[in-house]
This record gives sequence, structure tokens and C-alpha cells, in this order.
Amino acid sequence: MAFELLLLAFAALGQAVQPSAPHPIPAPLRELPWGQLQFLHTTDTHGWLGGHLQEPSFSSDWGDYVSFAKHMRDRADADGTDLLLVDTGDRIEGNGLYDGSKPKGKYIFDIFKGQDIDLLCSGNHELYKVNSSDNEFYETVPNFRGKYLASNLDIYNPKNGKLEPLAQRFKKFTTKNQKIRILSFGFLFDFTGNANNTVVHTVASTIKEDWFKEAIRDRDVDLILVFGHVAIRSPEYDLLFKTIRSEQWDTPIAFLGGHTHIRDYKKYDSKSAAMESGRYMETIGFMSVSGLSTSQESVVDAQNAAKGITFGRRYIDNNLFSLYNHSSTNSSTFPTELGLNVSSMISSARKELKLDHTLGCAPHDFYVNRAPFPAPDSIFSWLQQRVLPDYISASTRVANESKKAIVITNTGGIRFDIFKGPFTRDTEFLVSPFTSGLRYIADVKYESAKRVLELLNNNGPVLEEVARQHGLASWALAPPEQVSDRPEVIAEKDSFSDNLRIPHASDQIPLHPNRNKDNPALIPGYTTHDDLGTDGDDTVHSEISFYRVPNCIQADIGFSEQQETPQTVDLVYNAFIEPWVILALKFLGEGYGKGDTGDYMRESLTEVISAWVGENWGCGEEG
Repeated sequence: MAFELLLLAFAALGQAVQPSAPHPIPAPLRELPWGQLQFLHTTDTHGWLGGHLQEPSFSSDWGDYVSFAKHMRDRADADGTDLLLVDTGDRIEGNGLYDGSKPKGKYIFDIFKGQDIDLLCSGNHELYKVNSSDNEFYETVPNFRGKYLASNLDIYNPKNGKLEPLAQRFKKFTTKNQKIRILSFGFLFDFTGNANNTVVHTVASTIKEDWFKEAIRDRDVDLILVFGHVAIRSPEYDLLFKTIRSEQWDTPIAFLGGHTHIRDYKKYDSKSAAMESGRYMETIGFMSVSGLSTSQESVVDAQNAAKGITFGRRYIDNNLFSLYNHSSTNSSTFPTELGLNVSSMISSARKELKLDHTLGCAPHDFYVNRAPFPAPDSIFSWLQQRVLPDYISASTRVANESKKAIVITNTGGIRFDIFKGPFTRDTEFLVSPFTSGLRYIADVKYESAKRVLELLNNNGPVLEEVARQHGLASWALAPPEQVSDRPEVIAEKDSFSDNLRIPHASDQIPLHPNRNKDNPALIPGYTTHDDLGTDGDDTVHSEISFYRVPNCIQADIGFSEQQETPQTVDLVYNAFIEPWVILALKFLGEGYGKGDTGDYMRESLTEVISAWVGENWGCGEEG
């Protein structure tokens, strides 16, 4: 059933966060650099509208964001300044609130539209499947009519089959208070993994289109805003910056990006800057711009403009301690009626989806990037040593036919940590939301099969050929947080070994409820290094190390030290990585193709993990 906004009173609640959310931990805060124009920015929320129910620093929900935005708009109106809300895509896949319903997204669209967003666009996750991109057409675009931009994205209209822009290509508007004339575009990076009901035009081809060339020649603008599901340190944004600058040499440009799941800020020139605002509703990005000329500027405005353009930024930890402070409110004055209603919708949806149902209890924390691989607390070591061997060993070909298997899965298929304690129905979607199953090629020569992993983990001809043939870059195999280490994104990067802490924009990791033993005055968390320095995070944290993980991991099934080396094995892999596996085998002299592959088992990796947890992690036990 569709959820409508419910006008409910929550006097007893006193706050909008979900009932099971932990209280935030007070910590030193930096003030927001308020300016002439403010942006509140969300990106890569991936369905986490209920907040983080095991992490105090990110425990606020979408309803709290609705209330926060209302207070911030009120401040802007009182000051005579302006504030705009922007979302840059990947709103789906990665949380039970989206993935746990049938059909997927049954509740989330009505919850999301509770926020009054000024500009938004699509991410790549909205486009992987026909039904999810159709949802954009039928739900999100109408919910935000006139605010959704699709500068390089078309869809085959599901009503008539005709190819057309998913939404308008660009928008020019004037802000409420300062009367700032803004020309805005909404882009997606050069994505090629979309379903066949959508067409993503490359940025290079889009800038050659007449509508774009005409739009950027408009001199009656005070600011050009480029927002999109695009990494801010990417060839796509570099090209857009250079193209706009070729026509508008002195007009300020603001970029808002996404996709790489990190906090980052980039300065292009003295009048242009970009911000990226993390992932999973951990971060509410705040960027301000001052010194803009306007169509109705006062003497003071003209003097400020003469001083030059200044940008400010903060990465706000999404918890009530931060939100109260930045909005000058408290537990009594912060919640708004609409915010409480949205939180009520989230709570009702979670209850109906049984997202708090416990499948088992984790004996300790398992990390994606906060632990090196291999290590006892690495989630990938756990998969390699326990989950995959236990589950695959019970398969028909191993158990009944004594077939040995090499199982390979990409680390990007695991999206979040497992924390000690209840592993719930929600947790299974947080950890791995993808529905692709396990496929295999039977009876591959062992000497070839054992070399596939090495080829997938090294930047070499196999990965380059997959990129050329399928448009699938090697960085798609690993967690998105490692995208910023792509050589085409950062030309000068520090060298590192597999277990060395990654510097700069990648040097950040989710907070944990336990305080740092070395610095008890601070809680550990994001310590972002960007083009403006180290003071971007609103909360002062102690630093946590971040480790690079390989593109893929491997588990050997059915092998024994007492047995002879097999001649052949089943090469089993996560379906997503099939193009890389087939080309790796061809590189090794094995002529396999798509027709030689088959389903190894129907279960997805998500289902494999959940089944293993249910069988092995009893609550109240230490095993």
C-alpha cells in the first residue's frame, strides 16, 4: 500500500529518530560557515532513511533531516540569505527499507518526498534494472516535478516506448531572497551498466549538443550549478569545468558530486569549487558561497562581490547533537510536524517489513575497510574462511559429486560492516543488497583457474580489455570508497601496499560507539583531508585507519593437504564479475564464453550470508 503523510502527534517521543536508535555522543563541533547562498547536500543514501541504528553518530533519520532543513530555511529567510537542498542520486539499494519490500521501494518513495528538495538527479543504482528506472519515471520525477534534472539521461517511455529525456535537461531560476540567478545542470557519470530501457549519454557527447552550448552562453546568470552522480575528481567534471569556462571565464561555478561514498572538497579555480558528501545518510553536506553579484544587488552586495568569491564547507555528522547545535534548537523546539510524520512513516514501514527480526548475533565486529585483509576482524576473511567454504561445501557438485571448486567474489559486493550483536533482517541488506547469484564454469583446468584471482586483482590487460569491450572499469570490482584511488581520477597519488592506510580523501571511515583509547576526549570518526585542509568535518574526531582491500577474494572448496592437486575444478563466481572472469580465462589460453557458464546455485550472496548466520551465530553464544 502507498504511504501517505500521517498527521500524528508525537508529544511523548520528544524527538523524531527511530525508537531503537542510540543517543548521539556529545563532541566538539565546528560552526557552519554561513554565507550568501547555502546548499544542504545528500548523496548515495541507498535507502538509509531510517538512520544508523547501531551507530550513535549517524542515528538521525530522514524525518530529522526534514525538521533540520525547515529550521535552516527559516534562518536563511530571517537573514535574507538563501538555502537550497540538493540530492545527487543512488537513493536505492543497500537498506531493508528499500530492498526488503515487495515490490522493492514500496515505501521509500513516499518517505523520501517528505523532504522539500530543490534539485535532484539519478544515480547509477536507479538504472541497473528496468523496474528501478521505471520507478524514477513514475514516482520520483513526478514527486519532484520541475526539480529533477537529467542532463545526459534518456528513458524509453514505458507508456509509449519512445526515447525521451527522463526529465528536463537544465534549469534556470532565481533564488528567493538574494535573487541570485542560477543556471543548473544534473549529470550522471559515463555509466554503461544500465538496463536497456535507459540511455546514458557520455559527458563528452553531451557538451557538443546544441541545447548545452546555447545554455552555457547565457550571460545573465550569477552562478552556474553543476550537480550530479559524478565523482568530483573525475574526467567528467574536469571536462564540464573546462567547457563551461571556455564560455564563462569569470562566472562562479559550484559543483556537487557523488558516487564514491566519500567526503571531499575540490577547488577548481578562484571562483569554482566542488563538494561530495559521503554515503548512507552519515553526512549532510553544507556548502556556502559568498561574493556573488546579483540582478538586484545592494551597495553592500556589490562591495562583497568586489572582494571575490568565497566558498565554505562542512560535513555534518547526521545525529541530533549536531542537528540541534547547527539549527539553534533543542529536543523541544527541533521536531516539526512534518518531520515527525516522516519518522512515523519510517517506523511503520520498518515494523511491517520486520526489519528488526534477528537472524543471529555477531560475536564481534567485522569490517570492510577498518581492518586489513586478511585479519580476524575483516569481513572478507570471514567470508573466505567460513561462509563460502561452509555453504559451497554443501552444494550438490561438491557434496555429491566430489567436485572441487574455486570461488571468487568481488569485495564491492559487500557494502557495510557487521557490528557485534544482533544480525537482523535489515543487516542482511546493509551488508549485501545485491540479488545476483553464483555462476560457474565446470571443469576448468586447475592451473588456469588458480591464476584468475591474480589477474583480477592487478591492473593489467584483462581489466583494460573488459573496460574496452564492456565499459566496465576495474574500480567497479572494489568498494566505492576506493574509487578515489583510480589513476584517471587522481594523477598524483601516494603509493601504498595492500595493508597501508590510504591517505587524503579516502582516509575516513564510519564512527563507532566506543571511544578511542588513545584519546578518550574524542570519539573516533571521519577526519577528512581535502583541498581546504583538515577542518571540514563538523565534529572533531580522533582518526581511524582505513585499509585498502583487493578487488576480489577467493575460497578454495574441497581441497585437502592429503589429496593430490586436481586436474580440473569448478570455477564459481559472483554473477556480477562474469565479464572479468571470462576474459581472464581467455588471457590464460582458455576459450570459454558466455555459453559455457551456468547457475551454480540460485541463492544470492545476500541469501548465502543470511543462511550461514542463522545456522552458526546463535544469540547469547560466543561462537
